[in-house]
Amino acid sequence: MKKYRILITNDDSVEAPGIRKLIALMRQLGDVIVMAPDKPQSGMGHAITVSSPLRMRLLHKEHGYEEYSCSGTPVDCIKIAEKTVIKGKPDLIVSGINHGSNASINVVYSGTIAAAIEGCIEGINSIGFSLDDYSWSADFSHVDEYILKICREVLEKGLPKDTCLNVNIPAQNGSPVKGMMLCRQARASWVESFDARKDPHNKDYYWLTGVFHSDDLAEDTDQWALKNNFVAIVPLHFDLTAHHHLKTLHTYDWKI
Repeated sequence: MKKYRILITNDDSVEAPGIRKLIALMRQLGDVIVMAPDKPQSGMGHAITVSSPLRMRLLHKEHGYEEYSCSGTPVDCIKIAEKTVIKGKPDLIVSGINHGSNASINVVYSGTIAAAIEGCIEGINSIGFSLDDYSWSADFSHVDEYILKICREVLEKGLPKDTCLNVNIPAQNGSPVKGMMLCRQARASWVESFDARKDPHNKDYYWLTGVFHSDDLAEDTDQWALKNNFVAIVPLHFDLTAHHHLKTLHTYDWKI
């Protein structure tokens, strides 16, 4: 039986309960290297560190397992692990388990999913896992069989070229998960505002706030799957070209 090498990261920090659960599960499948941020990096998207040095620290090492923290973003973690620790490509990258949904438009902002996309760019089978529960003390007790099944399928069969997976798991609600559903990203957005406040020096500062809004009620989306207690699996790719509109735009006059 092949011994797989699996790289793990997240955006909630190396200490987050979600990544500890993911580590325990992946150690059932192969040798594990953890490279995760040393502090929370939620909402960092695909940011990379270019104006300051990166630092990493070895936290634990034993046969078949290495754990490091990194001062950078989730994407930094993938890059530095691949180039300086693994010095090659792992068989699988898994990112998460994120505390909170990364369904719908959240995928654009998520550091967890950006790490999976970075792996995809590098030609590595990559999956981002999220739980639809934002609590630090979220209950991950029901996720095992779904995460292991998805990872085994990907390790054995691979993913299509330039494709990674965004997997969102319903929060524990007392009812059994109905199954897994391959679906598309729901069309939705955040209706945002800024809460203006004064600091002790009477200077303004602001907190970003927002309400999630979706009119996409179709039954083939990740949002519908989560709402109806299914694990939502969405294939993603990093080509942002609007291919379906190229024909229309070719009718424009682009000459000067």
